[in-house]
Amino acid sequence: MRCEDRTVTSVSDMIESLKNDTNDYQGPVWFRGQSRVDWKLEPRLMRGGSETIESHLINRFKQNATYLLNQVPRGEFEWLFLMQHHSVPTRLLDWSESPLVALYFAVSEFPECDAAMWLLLPCTLNQISNFRPEFEFEVPSFDDEHLKNYLPTTISSERSTHLDPMAAIAPRNSSRMHAQQGVFTISHRENIYIEDAGQTGSPRDHIWRYIIPAANKTTVASELKLIGISRFQLFPELESLAAQFKTK
Repeated sequence: MRCEDRTVTSVSDMIESLKNDTNDYQGPVWFRGQSRVDWKLEPRLMRGGSETIESHLINRFKQNATYLLNQVPRGEFEWLFLMQHHSVPTRLLDWSESPLVALYFAVSEFPECDAAMWLLLPCTLNQISNFRPEFEFEVPSFDDEHLKNYLPTTISSERSTHLDPMAAIAPRNSSRMHAQQGVFTISHRENIYIEDAGQTGSPRDHIWRYIIPAANKTTVASELKLIGISRFQLFPELESLAAQFKTK
């Protein structure tokens, strides 16, 4: 990995580590929090050796979702974004441009387990998939020609290509995605973990992680709440608001 694992026990620890690890890098850094350190960076569709066919999920979701929508998605990727938003398994993996958002998700569940906050250099990841933008630190949108290789119909129409995951940006068309400063990686047909992308034996300069010990999760969560990072801020919906008033 680009950097050795660091142990983070507070918000200030995280900020100091981030400063040290990125002071020589001018490009974008993305973040993802996972509440168990042993979890891999893999999309939900591919977890646990799943053999679920993506086209089947898309077709069944479209079958009934269309009736419930005020605006029907305009293309395949927009359908994937909608499915991801509603926790349907896809090849997408959520990331954030905010380290505080990622830290929140790292400490929000499994209090008995150590957590991981992953840091990704999306432009370095995309170089592995031979994406060469005109601007050095450009992250493509899902409208980019290069991303057509990752469309569901492209993947289902042939079996010969095997590509590494890519990072891309999408329209933030929901309050949740705005609040979480959401961005995505998307996998191809194979379950290549984000942390393992690249040729065998090549350096994994695109990724590293911070470890949050289980014993420090409650403290970190309290610090995040103190600076305004809570469930309602990241899920600005009525259910989140109502949860603030629930009694034990």
